[in-house]
Amino acid sequence: MIKKVGIVMGSDSDLPVIRKAVDTLSSFGIPYEVHVYSAHRTPDEAARFAEKARGNGFGAIIAAAGMAAHLAGAIAARTTLPVIGIPCKSNLFDGIDALLSTVQMPSGVPVATVAVDGGVNAALLCAQILAVSDDALAAKLEERKRSAAKTVLEKNAAVEAEFNR
Repeated sequence: MIKKVGIVMGSDSDLPVIRKAVDTLSSFGIPYEVHVYSAHRTPDEAARFAEKARGNGFGAIIAAAGMAAHLAGAIAARTTLPVIGIPCKSNLFDGIDALLSTVQMPSGVPVATVAVDGGVNAALLCAQILAVSDDALAAKLEERKRSAAKTVLEKNAAVEAEFNR
């Protein structure tokens, strides 16, 4: 049975980014749970979630936050599961503040970090992690890559037909 992905966001304002991750996980049939826990406003709840995640059947965790964006690091400090951080845009600094807060982790507390607002890639990275021990999921990922390549080549053919005469 495939393990589920825990998805934690620091605020419900991060929901548009999380929806992309949820949609991507759903497309692979990967189960998930979504929560709002703040590293700063609900640190005890965030810690409890992280500490119990492995025992609760999770195989990876996505943590999305903006601004100070300490959520992914706070989660990673309390679990040995892989944590994928999504830095989210806010009104200030266009998400660069969140990116730096998410990616600059000290040795011993790794957080894989995707692009600002990178919900799709966070979900794909979770799928790749889970696919290490799931051949059916690996096949679905390979099919997605083939489909993406086909789409690009079709667009290339259309552009070449228009401009390369």
